[in-house]
Amino acid sequence: MYQHLQISRRSLLKTCAAAGVGALALPQFVSSRACAGEGANGKLNLALLGCGGRMGQILGSALAQGDKVVAICDVDPRQIAALKGKFAAPLERAKVYEDYRKLLEAEKSVDAVVVAPGQRWHVPMSKAAMLAGKHVFCEKPLAHSCAEAREIRDLARQTKLATQLGTQGGSSDTFRRSMEVIQAGLLGKIREVHCWINRSFPPSAPIDTNADPIPEGLNWDFWCGPSPLLPYKSYYIAAPGAVGCLHWGRWLAFGDGHLADMGAHGLNLPWRALKLGAPVRATVTIAEPLKDSYPSACDFRWDFAAREGFEPVSVWWHDGPQAGPPKELGKELLSTYGKVPTNGVLFAGEKGILCSNAWGVGGVVRLKGDEKCRGVQDHEAGKPVPVTLPRTRDHMGEWLNACKGQGQTFQGFDTSATVAEVAMVGMVSMRLGKPVEWDSDALKVKGQPDAEPLVYLEQRKKWL
Repeated sequence: MYQHLQISRRSLLKTCAAAGVGALALPQFVSSRACAGEGANGKLNLALLGCGGRMGQILGSALAQGDKVVAICDVDPRQIAALKGKFAAPLERAKVYEDYRKLLEAEKSVDAVVVAPGQRWHVPMSKAAMLAGKHVFCEKPLAHSCAEAREIRDLARQTKLATQLGTQGGSSDTFRRSMEVIQAGLLGKIREVHCWINRSFPPSAPIDTNADPIPEGLNWDFWCGPSPLLPYKSYYIAAPGAVGCLHWGRWLAFGDGHLADMGAHGLNLPWRALKLGAPVRATVTIAEPLKDSYPSACDFRWDFAAREGFEPVSVWWHDGPQAGPPKELGKELLSTYGKVPTNGVLFAGEKGILCSNAWGVGGVVRLKGDEKCRGVQDHEAGKPVPVTLPRTRDHMGEWLNACKGQGQTFQGFDTSATVAEVAMVGMVSMRLGKPVEWDSDALKVKGQPDAEPLVYLEQRKKWL
């Protein structure tokens, strides 16, 4: 069971000493403005943790500035072979590890780490890298529990290392322009936000206890890591080079389904545009009784209290084959698209609506009196709103530059962890099977002590 994580400098030093990290980078946590391994050419030494399909999708952008991969790690040699086959020369001389802890201990020249295994590993690996003084880029979802989200947020604020979550939509011009016009009051008071994607899993099912043969070379125990050691099933792991979240991500032992996978994108824009913070209440309706896997359809709702400049607001996440906003709001999109899009984020305000895709990209506005939606950057009513946020079209590059002391990341763990907390509070409600009143400061569900094991998910320590 996790302990409450009020991280102090002293506790960080003790944690590092226990982990064998000692005082490496910790006396001052020097960080985003000075990388120990940076050579005269200003290039970084990178390490890759998790070599599956998602790493294959993002590694190209990580190599775009000419930084060097010096070490890679995965518990499945098939994934390492697939990644090497795709990128060849840039990985030719990289040292190969099965154990991320040994990599961090041995590779002192590493400046920054890219973390892209399954959700269960994101906080443990990011934490280990940060405690070793390394900058971290982590693919979404960031956390697998409320306690993990709080832990990595507090650690990020203490270390001040350059961190970035893989919510790439947040680096688009239209995402940031949507933030600006919403915060400028273009839509007036926002009463509700609906996020959706029409992806669906099969109905919630129990764990199959009949094990399949474990592939040669795969360290299945290590793959499960902090999660329970389940009987191996071939459907937990995607084929080498394929993205795995739709495989292991269905099973609650390893992930949190569509809410964690796509919700990390969908909830990002409303959380940032409306300065939401943590919710005060969460409820969920699911399509069938919950067993050991994510349901075939879900409707989550979070209620947020008034904030400075903002009224109370409710935010929804919908997934499943018929997912979408309420019909009366969906009608607002028909004159533009002919039908309700299969995914999206829709803000409903007193003066009109703003709708983007589920990544927060490509926003359009329809104010009262408009016949159709118009681009968030083109609507005449939004033209007077000043540009206040920095622009970048290179999500990974923004992080790499921050590692070199050039600017800051927009979606570091100090903020994106609270977006993850929102989703994980929803998962607590789903697993409990009832609404929850959330006390974020105390990191607990009010009046429901039976929720604590869901807030502080137990982890196996063998591989941490």
